[in-house]
Amino acid sequence: MAWIKTVPFEAATGKLKQLYARVTGPDNNVDNIMMMHSLRPHTMEAHMAVYKYILHHSANTIPKWFLEAIGVWVSQTNGCGYCVDHHFAGMKRLLADDPRSDALRAAIGAGDIDAMPLDAREKTAMHYAQKLAETPAGMVEADVQALRAAGWEDGEILEINQVTAYFCYANRTVLGLGCSTDGDVIGLSPNNNADPDDWNHR
Repeated sequence: MAWIKTVPFEAATGKLKQLYARVTGPDNNVDNIMMMHSLRPHTMEAHMAVYKYILHHSANTIPKWFLEAIGVWVSQTNGCGYCVDHHFAGMKRLLADDPRSDALRAAIGAGDIDAMPLDAREKTAMHYAQKLAETPAGMVEADVQALRAAGWEDGEILEINQVTAYFCYANRTVLGLGCSTDGDVIGLSPNNNADPDDWNHR
């Protein structure tokens, strides 16, 4: 499951046990990406807070399915199959359009933004996310201006930026520690957007 030691749900005590209880899914399943933090529970707490506030917060105005789609695209760009699998499943559930979801997954796998079943505004966001993931030092003001010209408001541009940045962090957590999907329940996520402190994955 990982290249470092992790503490399973049944062996957790103290702060770790409390955090596991907050992030569990069915049958007390804890996603492996969270279990990666088990030797330093404070980093799990930080990770979940960032994740919930950036991707699953009621103050976001971009539809959550598209934020998830950005995450899948960034994860594909970074070669993180773990996050692609998890977040595609979540995106597909949210979009509730299997043919469109599958076409989007195929285009993401091919690295082809033009083939993505998205509108021009959404494709511009994908171009921004790809550049930020691949060549962050190459970002220029014109990249933000392109988003604005495509119809994104500045608050939405911030959402796109933060989701891209979060997934780069998550991808590197997974890839740097050898995290696999073994034993995971794919595609679960916190669904209570109204409460940023509710991390439950049921």
